[in-house]
Amino acid sequence: MMALVMLLAGCTISYKFNGASINYDIIKTICIENFPNRALYQWGPMESMFNNALSDIYVNQTKLQQVNRGGDLMLSGEISSYDQVNKSISSDGYSSMMQLKMTVKVKFENTKTPAEDFERQFSATREFDASQQLNDVQEELVNQMIKEIVEQIFNATVANW
Repeated sequence: MMALVMLLAGCTISYKFNGASINYDIIKTICIENFPNRALYQWGPMESMFNNALSDIYVNQTKLQQVNRGGDLMLSGEISSYDQVNKSISSDGYSSMMQLKMTVKVKFENTKTPAEDFERQFSATREFDASQQLNDVQEELVNQMIKEIVEQIFNATVANW
């Protein structure tokens, strides 16, 4: 009976509700470089919004210490495109729906497990009624796209999905 109690006391079950699957005995730090906005169409606040959201997800959902260089995990890249296109045309020949698309190029390096390194693009789109001005909906839609892209990057780098 004592052996059973000792065995059970030594066992722990770990649930990760944030989706991260990191071996913190091996991976302790992350370096996230600034992602510049290199899209042809520019919206001023987008670069800082993206960089803050990317940093925040790793701070809030992992135990990784952020470092300026030489991390166990390293993220770099750029906002490569941000475009607005007509999504659909109404019967009167005018645009009825518009679509915003944001694409981010990411280079991920895992110095402990180089087989996990990748260079990939992540994108998100949002539609809005063409009767609305982009300035009226842009902040909300960009926030939504940033959240989606940041979650895609997080899942591809530390969630192993």
